Amino acid sequence: MFALLRAPRKAVTRPLPGRKSARGLAAGLFALALAACQPVSLGGGGQTIDTSKPVPVALLVPKSGGSGDAVVSASLENAARLAIADLAGTRIDLRVYDTAGNEAQTTAVTQQAIADGAKIILGPLYGGNANAAGIAAAQRNVNVMAFTNNASLAGGNVFVLGHTFDNTARRLASYAATQGKRKIVTVSAENAAGELGRAAIAQAASAAGASVVGNVSYSYSQQGVIQAVQEVRSTVSSTGADAIFMTSNTNAALPFFAQLLPESGVNPAVTQYIGLTRWDVPPQTLDLQGLEGGWFALPDPARSGEFSARYQAAYGSGPHPLAGLAYDGIAAIGALVQQGKSDALTASALTQGAGFQGVEGVFRFRPNGVVERGLAVATIRDKQVVVIDPAPRGFAGIGF
Repeated sequence: MFALLRAPRKAVTRPLPGRKSARGLAAGLFALALAACQPVSLGGGGQTIDTSKPVPVALLVPKSGGSGDAVVSASLENAARLAIADLAGTRIDLRVYDTAGNEAQTTAVTQQAIADGAKIILGPLYGGNANAAGIAAAQRNVNVMAFTNNASLAGGNVFVLGHTFDNTARRLASYAATQGKRKIVTVSAENAAGELGRAAIAQAASAAGASVVGNVSYSYSQQGVIQAVQEVRSTVSSTGADAIFMTSNTNAALPFFAQLLPESGVNPAVTQYIGLTRWDVPPQTLDLQGLEGGWFALPDPARSGEFSARYQAAYGSGPHPLAGLAYDGIAAIGALVQQGKSDALTASALTQGAGFQGVEGVFRFRPNGVVERGLAVATIRDKQVVVIDPAPRGFAGIGF
């Protein structure tokens, strides 16, 4: 069921849920719902719908794209259909289109989907494709909920569902400030992702009442990382920094920093290590001794675990890490359509402030079209992930 919920009067801290019966699990996690609040005052761009009929929704995925695209496409489609099956009385007519992972075909299938009657677009996956779909859909006043995490593509008729650097940086910088870690050195790669991450951390630190006292950028090479380690040590010493915030992920320079920074004298027990990316994926990352005690953000593990179990039971294998985005997209559409309003898929409806409950926790679209997600803060203890600050269950009073 996708029932309408009341927004809480005040924030309440709740423990992570324990084991549930199968019936309780379906009612608790998969009765994803729209929280009640007044819509944000925005333009009403987007298609009107006839709620007495199934609502046509186009899912754009790169089925015939590059390596791995078929796998992630199948998982996204499976998750979307799982969400549709969980709708109570709300009918979604899902139609799947193959972008092949390229912009020209994305434009063509977006136009075809709209000609076929799609009232909203879910997907596509890649940033360039999301931009192409947005341009094509804008000509027909159709909104796009893209799976990309590139926040710069959001706005107008494009809504970004993917996890963004800005969202993660805000969560971690805010938590760090509450723990007295307010003097941060950022460590970022000399590439687009590194620059976006560095900027996101700087903005988040300022908003949290902390400050970036230094930034060390590096080229991704053995010599570049070694040189950066020495510069980080020097910067921490000269500025009195009490935290280092790294943008690198686990398949890039992070393992090297995890080994070399402690060896160089940057003691993680004194200078807090913080990561902008997930440190629990792949699981081998938990074996890196230098990351013990470090902080990173992740979706609500209880909800994510329940979704994985439900997906496994339905399809015989676990979901791709991105599959929850498709479920969340259908969850939001279903919750809005359930209200029975013809303007359910307009920009003002999509950006209502209290947000939605998704399979990875609470989320909402900000007025600029970028998703904001409630994340947990975790650390690594004895090679295990331990949540040290649970994900919020709603947006009221959590400072987002």
